[in-house]
Amino acid sequence: MPAVESNMFPLGEKAPSFELVNVINGQTVRLEDVKSDIATVIMFICNHCPFVKHVQEELVRLANDYQPKGVSFIAINSNDVEKYPDDSPEKMKEVAEQLGYPFPYLFDETQEVAKAYQAACTPDFYIFNGELQCVYRGQLDDSRPSNGIPVTGSSIRAALNALLSGEPVPKEQKPSIGCSIKWKEK
Repeated sequence: MPAVESNMFPLGEKAPSFELVNVINGQTVRLEDVKSDIATVIMFICNHCPFVKHVQEELVRLANDYQPKGVSFIAINSNDVEKYPDDSPEKMKEVAEQLGYPFPYLFDETQEVAKAYQAACTPDFYIFNGELQCVYRGQLDDSRPSNGIPVTGSSIRAALNALLSGEPVPKEQKPSIGCSIKWKEK
């Protein structure tokens, strides 16, 4: 299956609200309750995608580096779990616990949240400012499973560092590339 690029959610657009279950602890999470007044990173990920597996450890490092600075991180899986059982809530919890995800890992069973964010692939990244306006959408960094470039999170780190220092986030942003979100058949 060929890799898919981000749809590039419009900069300046407000983050769509959501209420989803965190598979790690079974609690319902509302965006308004976990957003940051500084920056909120929303990541569409899953368990089975090789592009996500390639960056999972960096996602943990990234969150551990920036959560103490007041940045909120939220991961969402919107895949069809009937066709992709490795992405089921039970398996999501296993992966989150195994890797020590320091952020909620939410299950978007209806896929409505992915549609609202125009998410196209896993991984797909969004950063919203304190007013929940989109300031970044796109890639984690230039690394891909087969290109030999180290995973550093440089693109997301640059955007977060700009926000934290009161600088504008560069408008030049590269789309993320990964597996397509596994949409349910209608």
